[in-house]
Amino acid sequence: MWTREFMLFFTARTVSMLGWAITPVATALALHDAGYGATGVGLALAAWTVPMAGLILFGGVLMDRFTPRRMMIGADVVRVATQAAMAVLFLLGRPELWQVLALSAIAGAASAMYQPGVAGTVARVAPDVQRANATLRMSEAIMQLLGPGLAGALAGLAGVGVVFAIDSAGFAISAVCLLLMRTRVTGSGEEPVLVRLREGWREFRSRTWMWSVILIWVIFGITLFGPLIPLGSVIVTDTYGQTAYGLVMSASGAGTIVGGLLALRVRPARPLAAGGIGMFLFALEPLSFAAGLPLGVIMACHVLGGAGWAFWSVMWATSVQTLVPAEALNRVSAYEIGGSTMAVPIGQALAGPMAGLVGARELLTVSALVAVAGCLALLSVRPVRQISVRP
Repeated sequence: MWTREFMLFFTARTVSMLGWAITPVATALALHDAGYGATGVGLALAAWTVPMAGLILFGGVLMDRFTPRRMMIGADVVRVATQAAMAVLFLLGRPELWQVLALSAIAGAASAMYQPGVAGTVARVAPDVQRANATLRMSEAIMQLLGPGLAGALAGLAGVGVVFAIDSAGFAISAVCLLLMRTRVTGSGEEPVLVRLREGWREFRSRTWMWSVILIWVIFGITLFGPLIPLGSVIVTDTYGQTAYGLVMSASGAGTIVGGLLALRVRPARPLAAGGIGMFLFALEPLSFAAGLPLGVIMACHVLGGAGWAFWSVMWATSVQTLVPAEALNRVSAYEIGGSTMAVPIGQALAGPMAGLVGARELLTVSALVAVAGCLALLSVRPVRQISVRP
């Protein structure tokens, strides 16, 4: 598995994921300190997610035309610039909210041009797709473990501008690694964009196991994933301080390492069913915020939640990459990623106002209940329970 190409891709993903892990924490802490509150945090996260979800279908089509490698390098270069600009703004003082939103939107658009190529690249550079996905998930988990704590510490010691500068450097290293890869994929012609979008849609909708999961993820986006960071960051920061929230996110990263290790060793005959069972643990994350538990217990809940999320993620990625034909994988991945993320900005933007009406803890209690109900619905879908992948 550890070929030259996979090692370069592994390095690119690892260093960029360090930046990815610290950015939400840095954004939440920075905007909270600047006085923008949960609403400002939610809007900033939504500003990144809206263009990401809205443009990702076109990212999948452009991957086929210009090749994933070129598109991913271009996206990294754009994100080097956006995160460097963010660093300068915070190093110089208190930026206007619109400046943060604008840069977040550009970074989100660049991510839409990057993300559809990940699945196809893994399938091309790794002979054992599940082991590769599990290895990448563990690497990402280690970055998620180190990143939030590093973000909290650096934000407290040197300011969030330094955190964004590290993020920019990570994307630069990622671009260099991708540039050094020898894997070449030829562009697939000049068919009109709408034709390619329709072809991708036909592939996507023909797989009940895929669109049923994405439908549940749309509900999760509004009620679970969207509110979790804006409200959780405010609750923990107000109660235990800035560093505490970084520790909580690091605990979630530690959990994803556990989930990745489990996915390396376990090959369930029905991976989506096994992953769906693991996802029940994710309900502990919003529940721990809502219940006002001691910091140590909140961290323990996030270890379990992170483990469940990582195990599900490996099972899902492996199913997509092995059951979708290679020639359609970029476009289908775009529909899959776009569908699973398009509702998140709605939840992020509504988190602050809804918390003002019903209370942050009460809203996160609903999130925990929805997480359990969604997992039950997931396991009630026969194709999800019965789908299997080749070794």
